[in-house]
Amino acid sequence: MGIRVAIERKIKMLKVYGDSALVIYQLKGEWETRDPKLISYKKLVLELIDEFDDITFYYLPREENKMADALATLASMIKVNKLEIMKPIQMSIYEVLANCYSIKEEGKDDHPWYQSILQYVKNQKYPDQATENNKRTLRRIAIEYVLDGEVLYKKGKYQVLLRCVDAMEARKILEEVHKGIYGSHANGFTMARQIMRFVYYLSTIEGDCISYAKKCHKC
Repeated sequence: MGIRVAIERKIKMLKVYGDSALVIYQLKGEWETRDPKLISYKKLVLELIDEFDDITFYYLPREENKMADALATLASMIKVNKLEIMKPIQMSIYEVLANCYSIKEEGKDDHPWYQSILQYVKNQKYPDQATENNKRTLRRIAIEYVLDGEVLYKKGKYQVLLRCVDAMEARKILEEVHKGIYGSHANGFTMARQIMRFVYYLSTIEGDCISYAKKCHKC
């Protein structure tokens, strides 16, 4: 879409920044294109770049391009009527305090990361040796969870329930979303959104997705 807009405005020199290493390096010819969907996409882009005197593609990691990602997400939520003049979008940044919970990796006792939350929601029991501060924190966190039988769910936006998964199941989901089902080697932020669309929840989901994507040699 951005390249087409540039063509419509008769721009002849263009720098294109993308957060998908797979797409950018395939367009630059450094990586081979095998996915049928990406082959069609690459063919279309190569046809469009003939309209430019000079066009260059650059890979920009998602964590360095947060503003563009936010704007892209916002744009996808707005219905545009081409017959009307769009009003400018006003954006403000508010500096507010945020709560951060330090969640350790699962131990060798084979308990999932949400074990303490599960026990509290189910039986109002605290972990052994829990301090008063630990108990207050657990009560505050537990408000965001509900139990259905033996399955724990995290309350998401719009009353959507996200099923909590342990580390083993999370690894399988990460692999399927990143390269198995979608075949597009999605980056970390995209993976996190896709996983939550399929109503799964992991406390460290975004960090795990980014870490997994970085370890993929094709990305």
